[in-house]
Amino acid sequence: MISLNQISLQRGGKILLEKASLKLHAGQRMAVVGVNGCGKSSLFQLLLGKLEQDAGEVEIPPQLRIAHMAQEIEQVDRGARDYVIDGFTRLRELEAQQASAEARGDNDALAHIHAELDSFDAYNIHYRAESIMLGLGFKPEDYERPVAAFSGGWRIRLNLARTLLNPSDVMLLDEPTNHLDIEAIRWLEQWLRQYPGSVLLISHDRDFIDAVVSHIAHFEDQQIHIYSGSYSDFERQRAEKLSQQQSLFDKQQQRRAHLQSFIDRFKAKATKAKQAQSRIKALEKMQLVAAVREKSAYQFRIPEADKTGSPLVNWFDAAVGYPGKAVVEHCTFSILPGSRIGLLGPNGAGKSTLIKSIAGTQPVLSGEVVCSEHLRIGYFAQHQLEALDPEASPILHLQRLSPQTREQEIRDFLGGYRIHGDMATGNIRNFSGGEKARLALAIIAWQKPNLLLLDEPTNHLDIEMREALTEALQAFNGAVLLVSHDRYMLRHCVDEFWLVNGGSLQPFAGDLDDYYDFVQQQGNAPVPLKENGDKGNKKQNRQEAAARRQALAPIQKQIKQLEQKMEKLQQCLDKVREELSSEDIYLPQNKDRLQTLLREEGELKPQLEAQEEAWMEQQMLLEEAQAQ
Repeated sequence: MISLNQISLQRGGKILLEKASLKLHAGQRMAVVGVNGCGKSSLFQLLLGKLEQDAGEVEIPPQLRIAHMAQEIEQVDRGARDYVIDGFTRLRELEAQQASAEARGDNDALAHIHAELDSFDAYNIHYRAESIMLGLGFKPEDYERPVAAFSGGWRIRLNLARTLLNPSDVMLLDEPTNHLDIEAIRWLEQWLRQYPGSVLLISHDRDFIDAVVSHIAHFEDQQIHIYSGSYSDFERQRAEKLSQQQSLFDKQQQRRAHLQSFIDRFKAKATKAKQAQSRIKALEKMQLVAAVREKSAYQFRIPEADKTGSPLVNWFDAAVGYPGKAVVEHCTFSILPGSRIGLLGPNGAGKSTLIKSIAGTQPVLSGEVVCSEHLRIGYFAQHQLEALDPEASPILHLQRLSPQTREQEIRDFLGGYRIHGDMATGNIRNFSGGEKARLALAIIAWQKPNLLLLDEPTNHLDIEMREALTEALQAFNGAVLLVSHDRYMLRHCVDEFWLVNGGSLQPFAGDLDDYYDFVQQQGNAPVPLKENGDKGNKKQNRQEAAARRQALAPIQKQIKQLEQKMEKLQQCLDKVREELSSEDIYLPQNKDRLQTLLREEGELKPQLEAQEEAWMEQQMLLEEAQAQ
């Protein structure tokens, strides 16, 4: 259907593609992945005819209908539903032709127009537009609202609705989930799975990719490599490929070293000159296999707070919202060290308002709030990206917090977030959204919080940074309260869910799949930890839930301590085994060191096994306690 043959593409002096090829077949759904700046968006511009290749051929059938999700945000007074239908340009053309034909009394033209309108099912277009808008989170009262009345994120949703409504053979979607909540993402997944055409999408949401695509197009080293399956399949296949490449590289280096050794030894000897020359030619002809390089790896952690308390936060019958309007009422909960909480709820239910009040940036309207004297909050929200000083460098941002810290120490810390070199010393005025987000996260981590409040931290982050943040949160010993549409992060970082809905906050007993079922019920109550009764019983249930979490805390703490011990023992064992793998250790002069290493290995292995057994016992205790 679409074919790119030996394409070369350069932008701003940077080579993006060099003799790369790609084929997108009918009905194929393909995700385009790769590091930022590798050329993914330029590929879309190429397919849309807005960019020309430097070499090679782009073959697109002339009758192929390509729908593209625009990133530009229009501020128009057109009603939202009409704006969505406007994306169906052929329909609007036919409507104009119909009006003209009616004015002329041209019945033959009208017959042809009505036939084409029937083929589009145009007479149900309002229903279809409203159905898509509902799926993307709009409400019936939004249909007539002017586009200019919506925020930027909601206008992007309108652009997505236009793309979905417009009949097409190929759909190009660039970060379609960026401004969607969990419910809308799930709906979009189902819609795309039923879409009969081909899909080419750019996304940093690996769960979304896994749910939708059949192939991965990976941009790497100015080439496009195609993998079958989901993103998870791609990771596995690429790991195997890199392992094979490294093995081939090692073998080739050994072969080259052997040839070079022969050349060095015998090229000056007349009797061996011919053999030496043949090996020189063999060495010259040998196509060098590249060593595997670890690219774009983030290496960071969130340092532990010097002190902590338990509980970190206690709320009693508190209400949050704005003067004269409570958004969430009767909030009674505790946040303990080590808690991993995910906030669920529809847009506008009050999740961000609740986090702001816990962070102390917005006062509670009523009730009692008690915080530990050692509470240190790290709060991330999208508006904080705009609060960064555009004229200051990343280093200066941290120096303002810690004036006595050496600059090199700050540089090393920022390097883990891939903020280094000139990027660390220059002002941040021209930073992208992702670069600002990484800096904001670095600033939070630098301050050693014991409670992280994260409101959509992944919006501007690529897949690698999302996975690095997930790993950092898993290793973080403090408490986490997370609002995110990234289901991969929620599944890997959260132990329990709280639901904000209908003006109340309550524990949610299920997982994300249970939450989807709840959303489908359109307002029916979710399954709470306890049966709901009157207001008094609800308060009692919340107190019981808090007491239950506190009872689990010692087991969770023990598990964390065992995991830390296991990690240290494993590191020690790895070092010992690494030294034992060296050939030099078995030389006679290293006999004593060898004996020491063997003894250490013999001591570390049973210690690690004992810690693993204790960890398994604590996990079983935790599961039994949670099931009660």
